[in-house]
Amino acid sequence: MACALAAALPAAAQQAAPAGEPQMQLARTELTAGMHRIHAQVAQTAREKEIGLMFRKEMPANEGMLFVFDRPGTQCFWMKNTILPLTAAFVSDDGTIVNLADMQPMTEDSHCSSKPVRYVLEMNQGWFKQKGIAAGTKLRGRPFSAP
Repeated sequence: MACALAAALPAAAQQAAPAGEPQMQLARTELTAGMHRIHAQVAQTAREKEIGLMFRKEMPANEGMLFVFDRPGTQCFWMKNTILPLTAAFVSDDGTIVNLADMQPMTEDSHCSSKPVRYVLEMNQGWFKQKGIAAGTKLRGRPFSAP
């Protein structure tokens, strides 16, 4: 499924930002969690995933970043050079949130999935809680199901 998503995204939109600058031009996809819409940038390449949301000074309320890995594994994230407080949702192949982790800005603390996952969705810290979204909630949209 990740390959199908990558093939559907324009090559020009898949370029990472220069060093020290936020990534703003990544391909995007729309996800839903119940009635809530999420506009997510898609980080697929190693470089895009390495930069993630680093250097971003603000992010709209319903925007986030979806990290796509080749295969399920224990995914661990940290917040080096990341200014915004974020929550990571570790997501299984079928779109089910496995666990959530609140992450503090500018730290190197490791936050990991509680079981192997292929996807991680980062949103502004508090977004999931405000919407009543917890482990067990199913996300819909590419790459989890038809848009």
